[in-house]
Amino acid sequence: MHFARTAAAAATVAALLVPAATHAVAAVTPQLRAPGETLTLPVREALAQLPVRDEDRTGYERSKFKHWIDADRDGCNTRQEVLKAEAVVAPVQGTNCALTGGQWYSPYDDRYIDGPRGLDIDHLVPLAEAWDSGAYAWRPAEREAYANDLGDDRALIAVSAASNRSKADQDPTTWLPPAVGYRCTYVTDWVADKMRWGLNIDAGEQAALTETLNQCPDSPITVTLAR
Repeated sequence: MHFARTAAAAATVAALLVPAATHAVAAVTPQLRAPGETLTLPVREALAQLPVRDEDRTGYERSKFKHWIDADRDGCNTRQEVLKAEAVVAPVQGTNCALTGGQWYSPYDDRYIDGPRGLDIDHLVPLAEAWDSGAYAWRPAEREAYANDLGDDRALIAVSAASNRSKADQDPTTWLPPAVGYRCTYVTDWVADKMRWGLNIDAGEQAALTETLNQCPDSPITVTLAR
């Protein structure tokens, strides 16, 4: 379940995006790509337009993606912002944004979880996968923005620690959510997140996404480009 993350999202996006006209278009072409543009197109068309290239993990270190930060300086870091936004029963917020109580729904494994300790904040497209797919060439500030992306509710999601650690850094070639009913949403959001950040896919990933999306509605996705 995703909700708007208004204040923190605004701070993160303001630090990241170059102002640009916002408009909907039917296709993504290199000359139209600009940070801040908003694009709308069917998910299968979006998938078809993602660059297909081999991936390379050379030089990857998780520490190259700084997180969790407090972008809007309200005392709550990115993890805490996501937990507050996605709670189905609001937690109690204490000193230094310590959260207690509350309840969350983990769509990966179709479970309700009481209290924040059993939750991880998943990068939908894992940090290592982002590195492999193009983030190796980014500036440190861009990787930080990616790792703390509150500007798109699909990018970060509170899920059970067990499901997140089962997924680890896998892409849809080798891992899909155990909750079968969530898989269409998962792969649709995966395509949207890769489009938002201008990331590549490899041939195996393309095949796995195509296979799953062929069993799903060709839903339109709307993406505001981050780079």
